Amino acid sequence: MILRDATNDYDFLVLPGLSNSGVDHWQSYWCLAFRNASRVLQDEWDRPVLSDWLTRLEAAIAGGTRPAVLICHSLSCSLAAHWAARNTPGRVAAVLLVAPSDVEDPAHTPDSVRGFAPIPLERFPVPALAVASIDDPYVTVARAEYFAKAWGADFCNVGELGHINSATRLQYWPQGLLLLGQLLARIK
Repeated sequence: MILRDATNDYDFLVLPGLSNSGVDHWQSYWCLAFRNASRVLQDEWDRPVLSDWLTRLEAAIAGGTRPAVLICHSLSCSLAAHWAARNTPGRVAAVLLVAPSDVEDPAHTPDSVRGFAPIPLERFPVPALAVASIDDPYVTVARAEYFAKAWGADFCNVGELGHINSATRLQYWPQGLLLLGQLLARIK
């Protein structure tokens, strides 16, 4: 049997959340692992403005030639939901939504993210997978599963991994890579 590296067929657009993803974040490791991965940079990581973040995302989507896979963490899951509610897929082939923050709930998220509320609950136009942890301080697992259902996304509860960020010390996050592979297999 010949194994094929399907990752060469896609541009991976890495979308960090509030405050960006530091060097110890799994997203940063994935940017190193995939030569065709690029981080979508924002001007204001700590004072996010939805319209500005959407403009950067749309430019990144428009700027490539291969099918794109959005790899979202935290606040960027809401960004992707806003993008999906307003756009046809274009070259976006799939979306990975890791640790979606509940930007509508002041008990779980800071005031700086309220501009991303309300979270659109429209079905994504491409295959999507939402991943959540049972002890994420920024969203309850029930709420994350609710988002996934509304978005038409598959849902994976990864147990106790907090916010699935640098604090969890996941490095390349092998389980996440397997989940990404499962998502890529759903692309038609």
